[in-house]
Amino acid sequence: MTRKRRKLSNPLALAVMTTLWQKPMHPYEIAQTLRSQGKDTSTKTNYGSLYTVVQNLEKYGFVEVTGVERQGNRPERTVYGLTEAGREEMAEWLSDLIAIPAKEYPIFETALSLMAALPPDEVVRLLETRLSSLEVQLAGGRGVLEKLYETLPRLFLVEVEYQLHLVEAQAEWVGGFLEEIRKGSLPGVEDWRRFHETGELPTEFTS
Repeated sequence: MTRKRRKLSNPLALAVMTTLWQKPMHPYEIAQTLRSQGKDTSTKTNYGSLYTVVQNLEKYGFVEVTGVERQGNRPERTVYGLTEAGREEMAEWLSDLIAIPAKEYPIFETALSLMAALPPDEVVRLLETRLSSLEVQLAGGRGVLEKLYETLPRLFLVEVEYQLHLVEAQAEWVGGFLEEIRKGSLPGVEDWRRFHETGELPTEFTS
């Protein structure tokens, strides 16, 4: 099962639609709401491009102008609301993302695929540094999550839980992988070490 090709693919567009699903807003209020609800921690948010995203949503008929607001001497602000087509697009897009796994390309995965270009001892040092950072991140994240549980329903914190579980899983894997390199039990580690000592590339590295 594959995901449907959409007219807009920027996740920020989906975040804007779900924000307008709550009520019509002007772009500045959308930005404030995304920030106050913590959605900027789970969606790459470029507030400078938010207006362009709203314009694109309007272009495709997913949002429409519902009014204009003016407070004091401030410039007028155009208020946008979600159209029926926008509600359908939001629901379908969100359903696809939840139901259908997709191959993603985390930069750490890229680095792991290329790490043989560094000596094993250097990789150990670098992974130890990463593991320390992950452990600090975990400790801070658990504390923040416990505080958030005091004021917000868990429904609105599931993405924070998920992020924390990903960090926990990564820390566990990095710790285990480090031990394999240190103990020499990682298949191919001696050939890897020998290459960096002698410059002789093992045949399994080139096949």
